[in-house]
Amino acid sequence: MRYDFNEIIDRRGSNSVKWDLAEEGVLPMWVADMDFRVAPCIQDAVKRRVEHGVFGYTHVPDGYYYAVVKWFERRHHWAIKPEWIRYIGGIVPALSVIVKAMTQPGDKVLIATPVYNCFFSSVVNNGCLVNASPLKEVVGEDGLPTYEINWEDFEARAADPATKVYILCNPHNPAGRVWTEEELRRMGDICLKHNVFVLSDEIHCELVMPGYKYTPYGSLGEQYMHNCAVCTSPSKAFNIAGLQISNIITENEEVRAKILRVINIFELCDINPLGVEALIAAYTEGQEWLNQLLEHIAGNYRYVLSYFHEHFPELPVTKLEGTYLLWVNCKATGLSGDEFCKRLKEEEKVWFNGGAMYGAAGQEYFRINLACPRTLLYEALVRLGKFIEKLR
Repeated sequence: MRYDFNEIIDRRGSNSVKWDLAEEGVLPMWVADMDFRVAPCIQDAVKRRVEHGVFGYTHVPDGYYYAVVKWFERRHHWAIKPEWIRYIGGIVPALSVIVKAMTQPGDKVLIATPVYNCFFSSVVNNGCLVNASPLKEVVGEDGLPTYEINWEDFEARAADPATKVYILCNPHNPAGRVWTEEELRRMGDICLKHNVFVLSDEIHCELVMPGYKYTPYGSLGEQYMHNCAVCTSPSKAFNIAGLQISNIITENEEVRAKILRVINIFELCDINPLGVEALIAAYTEGQEWLNQLLEHIAGNYRYVLSYFHEHFPELPVTKLEGTYLLWVNCKATGLSGDEFCKRLKEEEKVWFNGGAMYGAAGQEYFRINLACPRTLLYEALVRLGKFIEKLR
């Protein structure tokens, strides 16, 4: 069966953060939320649950854990056990819970910037200090800009006795990197050497471009798994963020106990019944839908890359290895990323994310969400072209 990712779906009036916060006529391509209907298997599963008509407190069944275990075993060759899994309502709550569980106020938390903005708030809201290691910008063999870990700086920051946790973004948002196994081992070895716990946000793990391979941090081996907690969710890949379903996975029993204690303290124990059904359906029946989604996103990326090279060569596009979020340098325009996006939205009704929210290293960038029908993408690029011509 072929799925139609070019269908235009009117999302206005559905209480969509992406669309209903945008003024009429504005094309929103900012928040990481896809403009596609979910897989039919998920729609069917949720419909069956809704038709039951009762939505009381939800017991998470054995089938839920089985679905998670089998998915990661089948698709990513990562052998996990059901007892390692703890469900929670979202990745951001999971990050905050783990930071709280593994630190004391005043501790430092290492992050590699530019990076997802909620990493900063999860650190600061728990009374900790951000220890930011800027990624190194390099030019890849294909001539496209990309990022690497600045290993000397990374280790120096990990060696700080006050640094207790490293929040890894794997794949990395917004830099678009899918870290190699070698890179992950090197990060892990540095963290083990300096007694730094690894918190790996792997929400984008399914969203990998052709030619690249996602490696679960927890699959690296026993010593790495014992010193980490991996956060996963079908929310990004299957477009079900509103159903609030995520998992924390760790082999370390002591760490699980600390995490569970924080979950109980903050009363985060309950889960959305529709999220449970959606996850089971996605992980048991959603693979072919996901495969076709990845084809569509890869096609959108190739299209945008070609368009930028032809029409906006002064705006370097960072190589996209994973996620559906394109990272673009606008330094040549003389505007910061935030200024660029503010004016673009006001003058041409296109809404991208300015890069400052991802840390100081993102000041000269903006981020584009590519997960939409091709016609919407084309319209956004045409409007962007009008704006660039004004700047020129």
